[in-house]
Amino acid sequence: MSNSIKELVGKEASHGEDAADAKKVLIIAANPSVSEMTGWPIGAWAAELTHPYVEFQKAGYEITIASPNGGKVEFDGFSDPRDASGYSASDLVSLGFIHTPSLIGQLDDTIKLSDVDPSSFDAIFLVGGQSPMYTYKDNQGLMDFVSNFYESGKPTAVVCHATCILLDTTLSDGSKLVEGRTWTGFADGEEQIADQFVGQKIQPFWIESEARKIENTNFQVKAPFTAYAIKDGNLITGQQQNSGGVAAELVIEALEG
Repeated sequence: MSNSIKELVGKEASHGEDAADAKKVLIIAANPSVSEMTGWPIGAWAAELTHPYVEFQKAGYEITIASPNGGKVEFDGFSDPRDASGYSASDLVSLGFIHTPSLIGQLDDTIKLSDVDPSSFDAIFLVGGQSPMYTYKDNQGLMDFVSNFYESGKPTAVVCHATCILLDTTLSDGSKLVEGRTWTGFADGEEQIADQFVGQKIQPFWIESEARKIENTNFQVKAPFTAYAIKDGNLITGQQQNSGGVAAELVIEALEG
């Protein structure tokens, strides 16, 4: 078990009496799906859930995991440190999370998003992965949830491929949520690297390419797979799987500021 996970389990035990006063964060992860491009089973990206979870738990926050449909959440194969590809073999935080029953067990039966009372949470954090490209995109219920939460003025964080939802999410006045905002998401250069790694086109569209078609928004990316997150108002976005932890830190800064 990694030191981060040991600290996490220890804090779970020590914060019980403070739960009523703790900040509450809702992590939203995608339900399992199947890629129309590759035929692979797809899900949420492990590091984008586990690393933020550790940061929030270290801060003493109460964490709830939800999904659009409720029920089981599964990790993308390439994001699982145990996967034969070895793609995420160095992700010891996710490995520790997976091997800690009290943590991984939370993914067996997540709460359905429509059953969530958003007013009871101080921040939301949308996890990316391959599934969001199918299960988040054009999901009106999810877009409405994000829009309403954002308009409440509370930290609204979205990372990696989950940022596909920001391409179409509108506010109550009909404007796009990202209008006038600086934000980030999975970069075209990273898509190219991923496609080369597996030898085929993976995603049905590229977020950066679509974002740059939107007027009056500022989409920024750093070097491929650099840990990078942006806070603009109460919108917090992270570029890719290495950005979950830094995005979570921005959420914590916003809540503690």
